[in-house]
Amino acid sequence: MDRLDAMRAFVTVVSEGSFTRAAERLELSPQLASKYVAQLEQHLGVRLLNRTTRTLHLTEAGTYYQQRAQEVLHDIEDMEHQLGDLQTQARGRLRISAPVSFAIRHLAPLLSEFQRAHPAVGIDLQLNDRKVDIVEEGFDIALRIGHLKSSSLIAKRIAPVRLVMCASPAYLKQHGTPRHPEDLKAHRYLRYSYMEQEAGESVLRWLPGRGQHQSGEMVSNNGDVLIEAAIAGAGIALQPTFISSAAIKAGKLRVILPEHEPEPMSLYAVYAHRQLLASKVRCFVDFLDGYFGDPPYWDQFD
Repeated sequence: MDRLDAMRAFVTVVSEGSFTRAAERLELSPQLASKYVAQLEQHLGVRLLNRTTRTLHLTEAGTYYQQRAQEVLHDIEDMEHQLGDLQTQARGRLRISAPVSFAIRHLAPLLSEFQRAHPAVGIDLQLNDRKVDIVEEGFDIALRIGHLKSSSLIAKRIAPVRLVMCASPAYLKQHGTPRHPEDLKAHRYLRYSYMEQEAGESVLRWLPGRGQHQSGEMVSNNGDVLIEAAIAGAGIALQPTFISSAAIKAGKLRVILPEHEPEPMSLYAVYAHRQLLASKVRCFVDFLDGYFGDPPYWDQFD
């Protein structure tokens, strides 16, 4: 008995719901498909399927084995595909979703260098701070910032994302510099619309008026707008250093409450499947890895 053939036959019988349809898909006779499953059960010493004249039902052991066997077969296919990719040039259109401010400030050089290395890959970059549905909206990969929750998507960490509270020297001179998070209640806070869904409780627990609309507040779904407003003296902003570092280095903004700096978030490359990953996606993820430095170049203040 070829164990892989038997495993493949069993998984296909379960997915197709019958030996006849599984045999057609595998281009085998129904008798041989049935023989493979019977040999597999004999080899394992357990019954995997309960058969009637019309239906098939997985046993408890069969349910467990089917899940693990599917993973093994996927891993084998993935390995073979990766070996094939060594001989295949990345090509085709790569659809990428990325956060607006990060893409505008930091992606253009990367994409240019990537295309020089992989000239057969075209780029379709769509900017949006909301979390797109990669599968439904047809993206190959999405760059996301935050603390990602577990999901069926594959996520590779690319870089840390540091958050700082900052305000202009003029604003701090007029309104005073907060010495403790409680002092923020007396200040104007420039609120980023998506912060609560991205940053998590560790970041948000001490922000003023969280989850509430405050009189005279400024809210935006774009971090660049809030940083420019902070530079103009409109209030205090909590934003990533990949947006704010240039203004901080130039003295246009000052970091406040550095001892209460939130736990860093991360930039992730997110894609739908690990198995049979297209060369263009794998090459792009590999290109991202380490590109921004450690720490990232925007956090190198000295």
